[in-house]
Amino acid sequence: MSLAPRVVLVHRTTEYEELVARHGTHGQAAFFLSSRGRDIAEVAERSRRTRRALAEVAAAVPLTWRQATVERADLDRFLFAAEDVVVVAGQDGLVANVAKYLTGQPVVGIDTDPGRNAGVLVRHRAGAAGALIRAAAAGRGARTDDLTMVEAVADDTQRLLALNEIYLGAAGHQTARYRLGLDGDRGVVEPQASSGVLVGTGTGASGWLRSVWQERGASHPLPSPTDDTLLWFVREAWPSPATGTSLVGGGLPRGSHLRLTVESDRLIAFGDGMENDAVELTWGQTVRVGVAEGRLRLVV
Repeated sequence: MSLAPRVVLVHRTTEYEELVARHGTHGQAAFFLSSRGRDIAEVAERSRRTRRALAEVAAAVPLTWRQATVERADLDRFLFAAEDVVVVAGQDGLVANVAKYLTGQPVVGIDTDPGRNAGVLVRHRAGAAGALIRAAAAGRGARTDDLTMVEAVADDTQRLLALNEIYLGAAGHQTARYRLGLDGDRGVVEPQASSGVLVGTGTGASGWLRSVWQERGASHPLPSPTDDTLLWFVREAWPSPATGTSLVGGGLPRGSHLRLTVESDRLIAFGDGMENDAVELTWGQTVRVGVAEGRLRLVV
């Protein structure tokens, strides 16, 4: 006998809940905010809107179906099943946070605070959740955008996935030292000292990657979220007798890889701003970055 479909509701603790947890009571949190020129009423109201949206989504799940709820901080300990329908309720960035843990499950993005979110990834309101969930579970009637992802694979088999971008560099503000090369470039590599390397997707082109692209005045066009192309940039490469600046950016189509060999005691690679879930790299290790095989199936 087959199991009933399972809906996994992913959310994030609200700012108000974090403030009360940190300061103990509503009143103490209100005093803390007022001392910094902010009003807790607005923060509390946004938290209430989020909670109402979460309750509406949960109520829209058919009674005979299974449900699970996971908070962002627990994603790395949660086991998603192949048949799950994943509902991400919150900000656009929360969809990126969950993407690395999925293997083709459909994702419904619910905007819990319309007007404050860009709605790039959380495209729907809570009232539409029921119909979208049923269509996604049935495998028909739910259109999806299959969004390109980026992956980094180290020579010790460590693997990192991201929806927006992967950053490789030193933790903190130290200089990263490494040797950089491209597949198919006749083995040419360049020793570099920089603030790190950023490799991003078309989805990431609405965030950090776009800011670097604009600042650099890059000639490469920004890819769309479904394009099989990445963009990469070296941040603040430093020219010296031992380090170069000729390889500082470009496009990376599917099948091509950027190769980085570590020449610092320790570098890290992390995706989508989740530095607490980083891959650690030591002297002499090599990591290859390119288009990931899997994609994020976002219900549109």
